[in-house]
Amino acid sequence: MREALNEAKAARRRGEVPVGAVLVNPAKKEIVARSGNAPITLDDPTAHAEILAIRDAGYKSKNYRLKGLVLYVTLEPCVMCAGAISHSRISRVVYGASDPKGGAVDSGLRFFDHETCHHKPDRIGGILADECGQLLKDFFRARRVRPKKT
Repeated sequence: MREALNEAKAARRRGEVPVGAVLVNPAKKEIVARSGNAPITLDDPTAHAEILAIRDAGYKSKNYRLKGLVLYVTLEPCVMCAGAISHSRISRVVYGASDPKGGAVDSGLRFFDHETCHHKPDRIGGILADECGQLLKDFFRARRVRPKKT
């Protein structure tokens, strides 16, 4: 999760919402792919950290199935990302901060609990949740700051 936090911090420096993702192959104890949010940078609304990491891992492995991999992400994945996680057959999702408004793993839609979901990864939430959440809170607080009138 620390590596995912590093990716989130890099996204913040680019002016993106600070979310980071890292895909790990636990059998080989190696990071397969990593990314931070980049919808603004790439002019692509689908360029969430999870999607970019999944694309990179598929490209590197020359396979769209990512069985056995673990996704670490600093924020609970949204519906779009949950769908990509399911389709890619990622084995486990580990996330930091919950997202009551946009999350779809343990909040909101609870995508993986639907009977129509073909692949349901193991999931663990709340890992370094305070640190992951604080990064987001600080980012949005800074954007809301308005200059004082003199």
